[in-house]
Amino acid sequence: MSIAPAPSRDLRLTPREWLFLAATIAFWAAFVVYLGKDTSWDFRNYHWYIPYAFLNDRMAMDIAVAHLASYYNPFLDIPFYLLATHEPSWLTLAVFGAVQGANVVPLYIIARQVLQIDDFKLGAGTLALLGQTGGLGLNLYGTHYYDNVLSVFVFTSLAILVVNLRTLREGALWKAGLLAGIAAFVTGMAVGLKLPEAPFALGIAAAIVAIGGGWKHQGVRLIGGMVGGAAGGALFGLYWMLQMDHLTGNPLFPYFNEHFHSALAVGRNYRDLRFVPTHFWRELLFPILFADDWSVADDIPFKDFRVAIAYVTVILAAIIWAFGRRSKEPLIAPEHARVLFAFAAISYIAWLKVFGIYRYILALEMISPILIAAAVGLLPLPRRTQLLALAGLFFVALVMTRPDYLERAPLGDPYVDVAVPKIEHPNRTMILMTGNDPLGFIAPSLPHKIPILRIDGWMLQPKDGSGLTKLMRKRVAAFKGDLYLLADAGNMIRAHDALEDYDLAIDWPKCDLFDTNLIGAYQLCPLFSRPGKH
Repeated sequence: MSIAPAPSRDLRLTPREWLFLAATIAFWAAFVVYLGKDTSWDFRNYHWYIPYAFLNDRMAMDIAVAHLASYYNPFLDIPFYLLATHEPSWLTLAVFGAVQGANVVPLYIIARQVLQIDDFKLGAGTLALLGQTGGLGLNLYGTHYYDNVLSVFVFTSLAILVVNLRTLREGALWKAGLLAGIAAFVTGMAVGLKLPEAPFALGIAAAIVAIGGGWKHQGVRLIGGMVGGAAGGALFGLYWMLQMDHLTGNPLFPYFNEHFHSALAVGRNYRDLRFVPTHFWRELLFPILFADDWSVADDIPFKDFRVAIAYVTVILAAIIWAFGRRSKEPLIAPEHARVLFAFAAISYIAWLKVFGIYRYILALEMISPILIAAAVGLLPLPRRTQLLALAGLFFVALVMTRPDYLERAPLGDPYVDVAVPKIEHPNRTMILMTGNDPLGFIAPSLPHKIPILRIDGWMLQPKDGSGLTKLMRKRVAAFKGDLYLLADAGNMIRAHDALEDYDLAIDWPKCDLFDTNLIGAYQLCPLFSRPGKH
């Protein structure tokens, strides 16, 4: 079988290829519409609330409505919020699904460019589709975690490097620097929108280095990459960091507050470290462990072996490669494999040390089929044996894949509909939230003039001594209008206890039970000062 010169392959796509990409995107758009509305904890907590709060200038009006996420960068959520509040739900979900399905384009281009087989188009299409059907990947279609939206940025960066590898390594210096800068800029935008994408920025940097070439090209590419990455991150992240620094004294509020010392939060880092492995053998075997048991690396159920297979095969290929054993018929050009391996390895290691949450490396699940093909293709095996091995590995991966779809709500307009009980005097009312439950999605349906303070939750508790709690106590004590409690109907005991710390009590006979078109039952209750208190 002949070997196509992957590094110099013409990138112009045929009409049939464009049709394949368009049909794939259309399929995922329809799939998301079929699944229905996202009712995940995160969506109900903050993905609906923070764009509303930003667009309606509520940052100084509300406090901790969505717990820590009340202070997340809202720019990633604004497009969906605007679309969902102005267009039918089915159209909103179709557009959302199409964006998530667009991962097929850079995945296909990467695979198309690097495969060294006669039927490279068929192979690229197969690898791209395998990447889009992982266990967690299927779960996240139509959800607002955005890991499969920002992956489009990351894969686009990687595709730029792969497609232009020869120019980046040997071409004019200005072109090499510009291309590296553009690639880093695209991933930098993803980091600016969502900081957990940062490991992939390091992965792109490693890929830029792995391209090789003379020291001048290396230096120019690195400078271009640093400038581009910083500019991309600043485009979507700098404004919000400056806003947070101005409002709270911590640009990443409330995270890493042991270093920034904002008076509004206590001095700790607030990070979720539940899944970060702390022992050597657990670190070494982590991909095997989360392939066997999803709960060691995420809160969302799934079953998938793609990352584990890629992990084992890449390490095996790298060891054999280091000892000088090379395939005479590599499925993927070694120079491309080196770039892909560097990207995946550094991204994974950075993620392992900082996060350990599987959802944050969804992009590695999606690119794993290409990594597996590259690794197996480098082994010193006959081409037929390589292809049979890949067929077996992919068959196992598909058979073992098990998505456990999150609960969805049926289509209907408006996108979020809350049966809010009547509030007699909205112009002189304040609402207090309690409990850890996700209540942020209810806020946009309440009268907009009502301030909402979460006096009790993941981030703040009545006796935590934080600056925000002190501020809320002053605001509640000084408020002269009507006070209401908003809480999950199943968590009223905690509500009672939290309010007691504020010298408030629930007027139980006047509580109103209400629901929404997503999920849950909630209580809105008038409050009064406890006897003997003022």
